[in-house]
Amino acid sequence: MLWKLKKCWYRTYQTVYKFALHFLDWTEPYLLEGEGAVLRLPAFIKDKGIKKVLVVTDKGLMGLHILDPMFEKLDEAGVKYVVFDGVQPNPTIPNIEDAKKVYEENGCEAIIAFGGGSPMDCAKAAGARIVRPNKSVRKMRGQLKVLKKLPPFFAVPTTAGTGSETTIAAVVSDPETHEKNAINDPALRPKYAVLDPALTVGLPPHITSTTGMDAMTHAVEAYIGRSNTKDTIREAEEAVVLIHKNLEKAYANGKDMEARANMLKGSYLAGRAFTHAFVGYVHSIAHNLGGLYGTPHGLANAVILPYVLDYYAETAYKPLAKLADLIGITTPEMSVADKGKAFIAEIRRMDRDMNIPEKFDMIKEEDMPTLVARALKEANPLYPVPKIMNAADCERVIRSFMA
Repeated sequence: MLWKLKKCWYRTYQTVYKFALHFLDWTEPYLLEGEGAVLRLPAFIKDKGIKKVLVVTDKGLMGLHILDPMFEKLDEAGVKYVVFDGVQPNPTIPNIEDAKKVYEENGCEAIIAFGGGSPMDCAKAAGARIVRPNKSVRKMRGQLKVLKKLPPFFAVPTTAGTGSETTIAAVVSDPETHEKNAINDPALRPKYAVLDPALTVGLPPHITSTTGMDAMTHAVEAYIGRSNTKDTIREAEEAVVLIHKNLEKAYANGKDMEARANMLKGSYLAGRAFTHAFVGYVHSIAHNLGGLYGTPHGLANAVILPYVLDYYAETAYKPLAKLADLIGITTPEMSVADKGKAFIAEIRRMDRDMNIPEKFDMIKEEDMPTLVARALKEANPLYPVPKIMNAADCERVIRSFMA
């Protein structure tokens, strides 16, 4: 009886929250698109009257000199910049505080987030701390805890996966508790984004595959959830088709510019979809694998996705069947359930063919209660999933992908 009441409360919460979202600012980012688009960004920034920017990135990208052409164009445009390149994979609270300090000590007026999901999350959270100096990252965890306009924010993704250039989310690791703090607020959504496929050409195959499956997870979880709109349905469908058609091409040939451009667009559309329609248990479990073990987020999502879809089963077969039809893996005589299962099998095939492991071997038995509790704390009651998990369900799913 108590569990039935809890589930009723969760669904009520999700319904009310979906209604409340209509009253928030959902302005989409202004896009600079196409090969070489990043080189147009400095002049664009200068036209905004901005004289000095903080560039948030990581040492890996700096070492590859991927940012050098943009730096040259910033110099030509007369826009001064300082660089914070201390972002770690799964950025931490100290990362955010260090970036905030660099911004304030150098009199910056705007932020360029350059990189994958980690620089994006770090830059977003740093921006939130800049405008909310009396509110810690821990206190901003959850929903609508920022509610103040960030400094001008320019997102330059170098991976086709996170969709962070259009999302309202930032995820920050707490090194003291090994817990991830998910901050969700429309204020975090970048106002400007650069989709330049040339920046993704140098990605190693394993990064291409896992970030690409991260984008697939965004689209699928948004699509099968209960908070869809006409726009999110269209965006998720288009994203799934683009990712399915282009990810393995980009994986096999990193210099395929058309595939790279299509993956960036697919990732962006998937980000738009889940920003409105949310994600689900794949993400809540993946976030906490990252917090406990440092598992890269895209890899975690790629491995976990088919197992959670198996758990949803008949509650998700209908939308999954539609996706299976759209990507062309069905036949007329197949039932809805057969089509749904075919889509899950196709996810497993993509993982396998791109050398993504089927299971994880690092999960410790003694961590199971913490992993389950934290995953459910993140997901319930917020995520409008097809089927609600309790602790036993969540543990069973996690055990299904333990080696």
